[in-house]
Amino acid sequence: MTPRDRLLALVVAVCWGVNFPMTALALEHFPPIFLVALRFSLLAVPTLLFVPRPPIPWRSLLLVGLGLGILQFGFLYLGMAAGMPSGLASLVLQASAPATVVIAAFWLRERITRRQAIGIGVAVLALAVIAVHRAQVAALLPVVLVLCGALGWGLGNVAVRRAAAPDPLRLTLWMSVVPPIPMLALSLAVEGPGRIGRSLATVGTLDALPSVVGLLYVVLVATVLGYGLWTRLLAAYPSSTVAPFSMLVPVVGVLTSWAAFDEVPDAVEVVAGVAVVGGVLYASRAPRRGRPATPALPETPAA
Repeated sequence: MTPRDRLLALVVAVCWGVNFPMTALALEHFPPIFLVALRFSLLAVPTLLFVPRPPIPWRSLLLVGLGLGILQFGFLYLGMAAGMPSGLASLVLQASAPATVVIAAFWLRERITRRQAIGIGVAVLALAVIAVHRAQVAALLPVVLVLCGALGWGLGNVAVRRAAAPDPLRLTLWMSVVPPIPMLALSLAVEGPGRIGRSLATVGTLDALPSVVGLLYVVLVATVLGYGLWTRLLAAYPSSTVAPFSMLVPVVGVLTSWAAFDEVPDAVEVVAGVAVVGGVLYASRAPRRGRPATPALPETPAA
């Protein structure tokens, strides 16, 4: 990975880490399933009007939207609404990194180098230490829901890689067209029109302002900027190279949740967070000169 692209991957990690406390703010006002529909509707309308559809099959676009939109955020928001702290949610969701590598190995037959395996292993072990430590204060259901969201993210990552869209930002925007209708229908059935109506009727009040700011951050920064850069990186590098950078997200998420909601990390979380960073950086380092890298397999064309 080039130094410039490593920096872009770090920018994505910061955008997505801050996204968790911002999401927690949005969930204080909007029902979780409706928030997914609203988030992607704000992107889908201008996308349909002004952005040409990426030249990939519809089934590829639907699979990306299913993984990155419906499954990831549907389960994540339900988990956070059920009581998952934002810092812990940012941690548990990073199970998507090993999920991405495993799915890519089976689906795309991507090779995993020894360096990547060691780096990912260190980071996963550190994440497991934090998860075991913090799971003591979290109920089981929210953890399971967020883990399901992580699996959806892993599926979406590999779908992006397989789609091989020539313009990653257009794919990011058009992915937003998939979730609104099914998630709105699910919200009407589960959360009810009354709850949805109240959240919309009071959206202009002062009490709702932090939630609106959180929603705008989620749409503009986490989605447009974050996923635009992320899909660009996935289109340029194997999933096993890009996915480990997502493990930096909980470090940012825990720190920003600490600042926003006084979710104070202790020594175990700090040490394990440093190990996460070290594992990711080690996995992304180029091989030493004189030692050839494992050759990448040819790109799998979109089906």
